Order: sequence, then C-alpha cells, then structure tokens
Amino acid sequence: MILKYGEAVIRLIGCNLEHDGGPDEEGRPGERWRIMHEEILAPRRPDAVFRQEATYSDQDGNRRLHLAEKALGTGMGGFLGPPGAGRNPTALFVHGLTFQVMEEHRHERAGWRTPPTNVVAELRSVPGQPIVMVSWHGAFNSPTARRREAEELAALADQVKHGASFIGFGDCNEYPTRVTGIEETVPLPDWTTIADRPHIMHRTTPAPDGSRVSCTYVDETLLGCGLHDPARYAAQHRGQKEALDPTAGHAATGQGGGRRIDRAYLDGRLVKAVLAVNVIDTSGASDHHALEVVLSRRGMEEALRGNVDPLPPLELTA
Repeated sequence: MILKYGEAVIRLIGCNLEHDGGPDEEGRPGERWRIMHEEILAPRRPDAVFRQEATYSDQDGNRRLHLAEKALGTGMGGFLGPPGAGRNPTALFVHGLTFQVMEEHRHERAGWRTPPTNVVAELRSVPGQPIVMVSWHGAFNSPTARRREAEELAALADQVKHGASFIGFGDCNEYPTRVTGIEETVPLPDWTTIADRPHIMHRTTPAPDGSRVSCTYVDETLLGCGLHDPARYAAQHRGQKEALDPTAGHAATGQGGGRRIDRAYLDGRLVKAVLAVNVIDTSGASDHHALEVVLSRRGMEEALRGNVDPLPPLELTA
C-alpha cells in the first residue's frame, strides 16, 4: 500500500536488487528485475532511486540502465558508477522534473571495492543550492575496506560545512551503532550463535579478549560528521518505530536473521523534512528490502533555503 501524506512530497528510495535481478532471459531482463521496477518501485513514483548491485547495467552500451529509466517513469535519468573489483556497480536515478543534475563525479581511484555513484543536483524549485547525492555499496568482505570507504564518504559529507546539502543511501554491510535515546528494533548479533564463519569475519573485528565485535564504523563515522539517519528521525520524532525494521538478512541462512544494514543519511536540515520512512517488502525480487524516505516538499524547500535550523548531531552511546 502506498500511503498519502496530505501534502506534496519527495520520495527517495534505496534499493539493492540482488545481482540486478539476474542475467537477461530471452533478450530482456528477467522476472525479478521486472517485478522490482514495474510492480514495486514505479508505482511509488520516486523522485530519486539509489541502486546497488546494478550488475548487468554496464553491458551493451548501458542498455539495462536505460531500460530502468523507462520502467521507473518518464523523466528519470540514470547514472552508473564504475564496476570496481566486485564487478557489481551502483547506480542513481534522478527525476528530471524534480532535480536538475549539475555535476557527475566518477570515483575511479583506490579506496572503494565498489565505487559510488555521485552527482550534485539542485531541487528545481530551489535553484542554486547544491545537493550532494550518493549511492554506495560497502565492501561485503572486509571491515578494513569499509573503514576506508567510510572515510571517503566523510569527504563527501565535508561539503555540508561548505554550504551543500546531502542525500545518501547505501548498503552499508555494517550495523547501526548505539545512539542515546533510540532503541533499534533488532539488537546487534550474538556472534557466538552465528554458524557462517566467513560472515563472522566479514562483519566483525576482534576484541582484546578474543570475542568478536560487530562492525559499526560506517554509521559512527557518518553520524560523527553530523549527518542523520532518517529512520532514526522517523522513529524518534514521528513515532514510527517500524522505520527501524531490518532491511536484509531475511533470506540468508546461518547469519542470524534480519538486520538494518541498508540505511540513508541526510544533512541536519533536510532530515527535519522527513514525514516517514518505509521498509518496503521485496520478497521474491531481492534479498534486500527497499528503503523509502518520504520528505515534505515544502519542508525540503525551506531546509534548502536555510530557513531551518539544523538538527544537532546525535549522541553516540559508549
């Protein structure tokens, strides 16, 4: 069910479509790709979609990227990041009636297993105010790599102090850290109960006593930069506890169940425009649920004009 909010809204969706829905079938994307784009995403009329695992979208002259533009609706323009070591690029789709893309930045250099897709855009109704928009996919296999990637994201977040706004969605492949006053719906994993040994090494670091500690560095870094998680905002300020529901892990075995590893981050002004955050069930299409952030259009415009005081940074729990 697509909710109405009684005012004009901006819909932003993060979506990791497992392996881009699989290879082509009879010369066109397969059924999982079709379901995701035509039955799940397009009916919500998104203003921007932040994709991960656009595996086949750089083949045949970016053919599948352009098919996604068409499937998501007239006016959608797609951008594709470099494939990186994982050969599994990110993508970003922006509706041309809502946003004007001013710059596209290619992150080709070392520091990313999967380089992000990164543009700078303006809301058409508030020209002159740059919005850094980024879709990323954290390294699935390496806490060390994700630390480096988090530091590269921090460089993009640094643009906020120079006057830019920030919208980012990512498959973080890490867990939310503990924040004062906000309880997650799913606690951090008990690693003594996890059967998948490689997964333990992918998602933890060793403690001095030999136990394993859940990786939360990405979240700590971005919150530490003063960015905000709209799901936490919706839970705390809109009474929407379900915004903190798990987004991935429900389809895996031996990994401890669902976890909230797909997250969005906004600057301290834009986050105040959040009306709702919805975890969209994509079972049968992907192993990750989609994440929708709904902003008040008027609230977003006021934030971009600087007429809103930024929300103070969250206090991390030791």
